[in-house]
Parts: sequence; C-alpha cells; structure tokens
Amino acid sequence: MTTQQPIQKRNPTLILNIGILGVLILLYAPILLHWVDGWLHKTISTEHEYFSHGMIGLPFAGYLAWTNRKKWQRLPNLNHPVSLGLFAIGAIFYLSGVAEWVNLSLPIILVGICLYFKGVPGLKLHSFSLLLLFLATPTAIPYLIAPYTFPLQSFIASTAAFILNLFDMNVIVDGINLYVGGRIVEVAPYCAGLKMLFTTLYVSLILLYWTESITSRRITWSFLSLATVISVTANIIRNTILTLFHGTGQDAAFVWLHDGWGGDVYSGCMLLSLIPLLNWINYNFLPVPPTEMEVEQSIENPLEN
Repeated sequence: MTTQQPIQKRNPTLILNIGILGVLILLYAPILLHWVDGWLHKTISTEHEYFSHGMIGLPFAGYLAWTNRKKWQRLPNLNHPVSLGLFAIGAIFYLSGVAEWVNLSLPIILVGICLYFKGVPGLKLHSFSLLLLFLATPTAIPYLIAPYTFPLQSFIASTAAFILNLFDMNVIVDGINLYVGGRIVEVAPYCAGLKMLFTTLYVSLILLYWTESITSRRITWSFLSLATVISVTANIIRNTILTLFHGTGQDAAFVWLHDGWGGDVYSGCMLLSLIPLLNWINYNFLPVPPTEMEVEQSIENPLEN
C-alpha cells in the first residue's frame, strides 16, 4: 500500500511578484547599467552627470525596499484607480523613445505598482525609496536651469578673485571671467557648483532618514540649510584653487582637480563633513531626556510640573 504526498499549491501572489520583477528587469536593467557606466566612466552627457549621486541613493533605495518587504506583505490589498493611469503614462513614456521620458517612466510605473497592489499605504511605505529614485533619475533639469546660474557664477568669480588678491595675486574680474598670470579662467555654468549642491542635498536627505532626524522639521531645515552653505563654500574654494593652478601654469594639478580623481576626493571629503554636522545639530536641537532623579521627582510631586 502506497501513500500519496499532498500536492503543494503554488502561491499565485509569489508567481505574480516574480513575473513583475522579471519584466521590470528586462525593461530597465539596460537603462540602469547605462546610467551607472556613464557615471563611473563619465561617458554620459554632462547634464546626466549631475545625477551621479544615484550611485549612492539607488542601492540605498533598494535596501530600504527589501527591509520593508514584511511590512508590505502585511498591508491589505487595495487597488487605487490612479494606478491604471500611471501605467498608461509610464508605457507611453517608455515607448516614446525620448531619453528623459524613458527615464521617468521607471518611477512612474513603480508608483503605479505600489498603488495597484497596496493603495496609498503601500505608496507611503516606499515613499522615501521612490523619492531617492526620482531624484536620481537623469532629466533635462540641469540644462534648463543652467542659463539662470549667471548671478551665482559671477559671485563665485568675484569671491575667488577677492581671496587670491589677499595673497598678493593680480586677478582681474570681468563678469564670470578671471584674468590671472596672462591666462583667462571662466566660471562656466557647469562650474557653478550645482552638481555638488545636488549631491550634497541628496546625501543630506539620506543621512536625515538614516538617523531618523527627518521627522523633526527644525533639524531637517537647519541641516539642509547648513549643508547648502558648506556646498557653496566648498565650491568657491575649489574654483579659487583651480584659478590659482591655471594662472600659475600648474596644468597637471588643474586637470587633476578639475577632471581627475582629485575632484572626487575633494567632493568626498566635503560630504564626510556632513556627518559631524548632523551629529552636532542633533546634540544641540534634540530635547535632553530627563534623568532618573527628575523622573522620580515628577512622580512624587506632580503638582510642581
């Protein structure tokens, strides 16, 4: 006499999730690899290099989505009607062939997936991961705002000239151009520090979320404001050093800091300075928890409080 083993039923939800993940990988893996390769080897357009902070944010967004998987499973299944419209928009963007639209189709479709399966609660659960993805998605925004950076360029040029003149260097400022040592240095739109500023604010958001300080508006705005000041100041110093290198004929040092790994090291050191800054803000702005003696006194004498 033989016994039959019970047939295990396949989980249709698991199969559906694997299928959706497979389709997304087939559609967007080549695009993501193109982004990363362009950011690493600087073979992508100048505008798209502004979003190289995605090398930090995209893995972190994936990590957050993975750690929230159990919370996602416990959410009730809710179908939001807006999701179907987002799927249609995402499909149109992807099939358009326009690079910026194809890029934007990824966050649009992912938002649609969250709304389709778990509704607004699912979107809220993955809201920060989706925000990191959206802010790292290459678009034409840097190209659109470049014509409006002239006041910042002029300010950087004037400040760099002022600093160098303090060190007895003869520097003449003409708008966004610096004349030093018979050479001309232009503070171009892409040298105005917008890339560094974007990266600084992006990393600042990650640090705020990681330390759970993002729940405090006071800490968030204070940290982002000071981070902006640090980014602008660091860029002014960098442009001053570049002007010094170019004006004194140190072309190798100029290329090292402007196009080489020296610029990456400089930016990395600036980003690392954000960690002690956030620690200092948390230490000074967060309320100090009461001591055991204070707690006991408040219990014994509640009317005094």
